[in-house]
Amino acid sequence: MGRMPAAERREQLLDVAAEAFSAQGYARATTSQLAKAAGVTEPIIYRHFKSKKNLFIALIARTGERTLKQWERDLASAKTPAERLARLIGDNPMVSEEGRDAYRVFLQAISEVDDDDIRGAINEHIRSLHAFIVGELAEAQKTGAVRDRFSAEVLSWSLISMGLGYGALTALGVEGHNERDAKGMHLSDVLARVLVGKPAEAPPKA
Repeated sequence: MGRMPAAERREQLLDVAAEAFSAQGYARATTSQLAKAAGVTEPIIYRHFKSKKNLFIALIARTGERTLKQWERDLASAKTPAERLARLIGDNPMVSEEGRDAYRVFLQAISEVDDDDIRGAINEHIRSLHAFIVGELAEAQKTGAVRDRFSAEVLSWSLISMGLGYGALTALGVEGHNERDAKGMHLSDVLARVLVGKPAEAPPKA
């Protein structure tokens, strides 16, 4: 592969890392394998990232940034806080085309890695998503679309916990959890109806 501008090469290496880590796991994938998949030599990887761990931490940070951008984009056309929240509930990045590989890496890292730096990066990543959801819930509560019996902070953690569980079950290929019941209701619809009284909305197609 030819010479790329530094910023473009860095993004390419992160893309390759997301695919490799998803397929092989963080612990098993080597920088040699990453370099081969990217069509570069190992020194090129170390020119952009100090270590495999540094590369992984950068992937975690980029995934968080992309998730927030995806949410902003998908919610932009919603006309009310309730509509934004209903759409957000139906927009789980763990099962989206954009985020699936990267989030699967996070799940694998739980069992493969015992590292304070990686845990710190994942903690920061999740907290950024939590802050975004808190903002959406707070706006919905101001308009009365969501009751204020529970704080936006606690409700946000509840949604994140459910979203992570849903993503984990999907990654594991567990049957049944993603199906609609006899009345046509889906888990995301239940969450949306409990919070805003309407079904979840699929994000608009790009």
